[in-house]
Amino acid sequence: TQTDLETVFADRIKDFDKEEVRRWYNGYSWLGEKVYNPFDILLLFNKKIFRPYWFETGTPTFLIKLFKQYNYYLPELENLEVGEELLSNLDIDDLYVENLLFQTGYLTIKDVERRLYREVYTLSYPNYEVKVSLNNFFLLHFVSDRSLKDKTENELEKALRDNQIEKLKDILHRFFASIPYDWYRKNDLESYEGFYASIVYALFSGAGFETVAEDTTNKGKVDLTVIYNNKAYIIEFKVVEDQPEKTALKQVEEKKYYEKYLGKYEEVYLIGIEFSKKDRNIVDFDYKKIQEVN
Repeated sequence: TQTDLETVFADRIKDFDKEEVRRWYNGYSWLGEKVYNPFDILLLFNKKIFRPYWFETGTPTFLIKLFKQYNYYLPELENLEVGEELLSNLDIDDLYVENLLFQTGYLTIKDVERRLYREVYTLSYPNYEVKVSLNNFFLLHFVSDRSLKDKTENELEKALRDNQIEKLKDILHRFFASIPYDWYRKNDLESYEGFYASIVYALFSGAGFETVAEDTTNKGKVDLTVIYNNKAYIIEFKVVEDQPEKTALKQVEEKKYYEKYLGKYEEVYLIGIEFSKKDRNIVDFDYKKIQEVN
């Protein structure tokens, strides 16, 4: 617990930023006080560098295969609502992705609410280590070239750091072009909006950006919001048959998803991305800076 960390390990924790330690390794919860991953903490004290120590002890290949098999919408893992019967299910012949993620520690309990006759649990990543690492591993299952994945994430960070939003189109286009054709055989991934959204979400999350998926507003839900350098990038995804329809940016403009971010960040940008079923890639990329009205 936080108290244990600051008392039992007071002589060790003084050498680190406590908030950064909490962000990386705290967050596991079973309806009580949040706890740290002791494996991570001990190795952090020994190595004196922040790394995904626990995640590196195993490779969740089986989980990634289930993501693909069920066309799983990866951003949903940020706020996943499940019933008690799913969390307690241990039937090897009746496995659910959500149950496996919880039992293996990739998700933890964020909240619980009584609805009618049952308890509804909200699950989420426990901490920064798990969120970044799981999304990175997910990407490597689609593109095995680690250098390409790392290059793409570095280019995303540089583009947003330099405020060159127009470069995002080419960066993302190259990454989707690198996904082997075999991934699209005997399935309909090219028609599945969640597939493209999951890849983009994993890229930003795996790169370490602060991401908010399916963020609720009073007008609906934002597909993906990326926060960086006190700027908010609100992204809407659409899948079209072939040619651009110019509907993604239009939707996020008309529904004013951006209003909750005005005044909270220095700059707010809207980004609309359309993917073609035929080309299996981006066919339209529009963006707009929102000027706050005082």
